[in-house]
Amino acid sequence: MAKLTGPAVALLELESLARGVAVADAVVKRAPVRIALSDAVSPGRYLLLFHGGVGEVEESLRAGVERAEAALLDQLFLPLAADGLVAALEGRLETRPGEAVGVVELATVASALRAADVALKRADVGLSRLQLARGIGGKGWFHLQGELHMVEAALEAVALAVKPPFLLATELLHSPHAELRGLVL
Repeated sequence: MAKLTGPAVALLELESLARGVAVADAVVKRAPVRIALSDAVSPGRYLLLFHGGVGEVEESLRAGVERAEAALLDQLFLPLAADGLVAALEGRLETRPGEAVGVVELATVASALRAADVALKRADVGLSRLQLARGIGGKGWFHLQGELHMVEAALEAVALAVKPPFLLATELLHSPHAELRGLVL
């Protein structure tokens, strides 16, 4: 069996801001990973999101969990994350040809990352927006773009993979108005 090399994505959510900084330090000291987000977010929590090779991310995640102790609220490990997810975490969003847009709203950052990963793996869609926690009360949401049947398939996969209360809403826009595309989408 071939060794998994990545990309992998991990998330740690902590209830202590001070401990969050210490956890971030432990994570990057343990193995060479790239931090995508390390900051205080609403409602008074600390998010640490990082990516890299599978082994490195797994090792850094273990170090982070050990250092977090009782301050750990949630964690997520996505070995072999979708390329589009890693690109979005690095600020490289992608659009795909097609007139359809899918909008997905989730209760937590971990569920948003899991849902985006599933959607990108299930269908030929682009992740054109990804917002995690900041300014939205700790939630996550994203937009998918592509051909109608692909966006529908991606939204169906999300609904199967992430259930309420974590999946808050999905919306399918068949052909959004040009003004909406320029301002919101």
